[in-house]
Amino acid sequence: MDASLARSARILCLVSTGVIAARSGLDQQKIRDYERGVGDLDDGEVQSLTDALTYYGARFIPEDENGGVGVRRKFTRTKVKMIDRWESEGGPVGEDDV
Repeated sequence: MDASLARSARILCLVSTGVIAARSGLDQQKIRDYERGVGDLDDGEVQSLTDALTYYGARFIPEDENGGVGVRRKFTRTKVKMIDRWESEGGPVGEDDV
């Protein structure tokens, strides 16, 4: 994953560098520098960043014969609205183990 793809994924998922830093365990400034192309991450840090972005809804598309690499949302807009509505319903929290 290169810097522009990382930034695109984060913006698409509507999360801040602070949120991604907390999830990935990376320094927030290091993520900012990487996204601007003025800093580098090692392979382990790139994987941590990728995992964090995936957690927040990014789906990375590999390069193939039809086009280059890309990123899109894991869920459609309709599903995102449904999930937001479900999470905002309130009510008592219960066990979800069956």
